[in-house]
Amino acid sequence: MKRTAYYNAVPQVQDQWPIKKALTFSDVDITHPFLTLSRQQVETHIVVYMTPQQQEHLRAEGQVGFNAQDDDTGEMSVMKLKWRGSYYNLIGKWGKVVRSKGLEVGQEIKLRWFNGCLHFSVPQQQIVAVPPIRMVAAPLVQDHWPIRKVLTSSDVDPNHPFLPLPRKSVEENILVHWVPQERERLRKEEQVSINARDYDTGETHGMKLKWRGNYYNLIGKWGNIIRHKGLGAGQEIRLRWTNNCLYFSVPEERYVAAASGHDNWPIKKALTLSDVDTNHPFLTLPGKAVEDHILFYWTHQAREQLRNEHQVGINARDDDTGDLLVMKLKWRGSYYNLIGKWGKIIREKRLQVGREIRVRWENGCLIFSVPQ
Repeated sequence: MKRTAYYNAVPQVQDQWPIKKALTFSDVDITHPFLTLSRQQVETHIVVYMTPQQQEHLRAEGQVGFNAQDDDTGEMSVMKLKWRGSYYNLIGKWGKVVRSKGLEVGQEIKLRWFNGCLHFSVPQQQIVAVPPIRMVAAPLVQDHWPIRKVLTSSDVDPNHPFLPLPRKSVEENILVHWVPQERERLRKEEQVSINARDYDTGETHGMKLKWRGNYYNLIGKWGNIIRHKGLGAGQEIRLRWTNNCLYFSVPEERYVAAASGHDNWPIKKALTLSDVDTNHPFLTLPGKAVEDHILFYWTHQAREQLRNEHQVGINARDDDTGDLLVMKLKWRGSYYNLIGKWGKIIREKRLQVGREIRVRWENGCLIFSVPQ
């Protein structure tokens, strides 16, 4: 593997915890024990320090085993890191860790890789206990909408109707109000029927909340809602859970049609380990960024082709050199991959972990730049 130079570029800081996370419901669910970690954090602070053999095993098998130490107790465990595309799961003895440490929602876990071992800590003084008011049904507060989202092109596609919502937002503002039996049913069956009320019209709909790993989909009557309300990309939807019902609102005055904003580079990203891997060349871009700043400018036919075939050929131009390329944008659900000539770009531009790539859509072409 030709990545050694990239790994050494990131200094090891022994007295820091580069990865910190407030535990969610799914993190402490002992019936399906796994800890979810963001891909960028894992690849920047863990995978980068693994041996070449471990990295290759992770890429080839999708998971890799290693030693993990609980720095609070000194206990050692054999655990596994499993690649899930846009995120990673820590599995193996995680259920035992949850039980033995009595982990709860809201506690902060800290992680770092040091001397060939994953170290983690959940110090008592770092506990950020969820306030009791979060665990009971909230009173109806008409101007309180804890979940807000600007609708993307895929959110308002009536041919594939679903509204994806971030897992953290759903678990902290919806599932926290459910009884344990309802949460357990969601974990086992992966979807639960719920009542949803349109706050703007008073209409009630029978819908379903479907668990998709690092996010949740609101399905059922979502297609009808798109058509009846005439929803479009750029509108803001607000959601809250009150009195055993999901309330949502799309106020007219909040409509802000997505425009270029004249930010020359609306998509910016620090390259990760998987982005610069010439053995499996692809650039991963967040779903929301792509839909807001690329797909928004496509014709309906082009978006439909992407949804049906899961990938579409596009023209791309390197703004640094002027080179034109034919590439493909591949839909992967919650994110997109740019493939085709990406491996060639990595080699020719000598891309490394941490370099920033900038992307925009202009005149029917994907423009990208990696400034020196």
